Amino acid sequence: MRHRPSPGPRLLVITGLAGSGKTHVSRALEDAGWFCVDNLPTALMPSFVELILRSPELRRSALVVDVRERGFLEAFPGVYRRLRSRGLAVSLLFLEADERTLLRRFSETRRPHPLAVGEPPIEGIRTEREALRPIRRMADVILDTSRFTVHQLRDYVHERYDVSAEGRPMVIAIISFGYKYGLPPEADVVFDVRFLPNPNFVPRLRRRTGADPAVVRYLQRQPDTRAFLRRSLSLLSFVAPRHEREGRRYLTIAVGCTGGRHRSVMVANRIGAALRRDWRQVRVYHRDARQG
Repeated sequence: MRHRPSPGPRLLVITGLAGSGKTHVSRALEDAGWFCVDNLPTALMPSFVELILRSPELRRSALVVDVRERGFLEAFPGVYRRLRSRGLAVSLLFLEADERTLLRRFSETRRPHPLAVGEPPIEGIRTEREALRPIRRMADVILDTSRFTVHQLRDYVHERYDVSAEGRPMVIAIISFGYKYGLPPEADVVFDVRFLPNPNFVPRLRRRTGADPAVVRYLQRQPDTRAFLRRSLSLLSFVAPRHEREGRRYLTIAVGCTGGRHRSVMVANRIGAALRRDWRQVRVYHRDARQG
């Protein structure tokens, strides 16, 4: 497997919803070898970039910016676009979580929402989510932290951004999911396998998952399953090395069916097993297999 030299300076800008884990991500990045600055005024971002370009020790830097700064929503889009035109590798990580998770986190920390001081947190959560939609659309990576523990979030950051891992082979993550629970926002490639026959309508298979041998046999007998696996693996054998060649460290492939229990699980496992023949770091996760 090829190893790439470490690329030039990089700036990771972290933003998103209050309570979504920005502070935990910043701490994990520091542990992974990044220089992190929290709540830098948007107007100072260009000056910070100049410092990065002149300082080798800042070649991996991260900024946390959010609505705590007055004028952030108005100023950030223009400033960020100017930064991307400077030739520095700049990327935007947007963190979010579902409403129930955010409410639970605010309840646990007993801290007010920055946009709803003296009011119920739900008001601030909804106001902020709507206000940040334009910035969310600019993001290179959108990460929903609803199902992450603090330790899982730290591991996610280390896998994607650990400075000591630069030059190592790309990590490929394969996630099975159910469309009824939402598309994984971190996905780079998405396969929709809802066209395959659904084991949920076979009474003896309904309660099982796509990891069960009986479900695997049922799906493997279907001509469309075999044809899809053949074509999808051919596509991935073409695109994955090219993503790595461009310096990508982490490629997320999502496989979805209706409920995330049968078809997507079986297909994700098969894709993972096939990719492991050529890639050392392949991980398979079943997000929704135990739902319902």
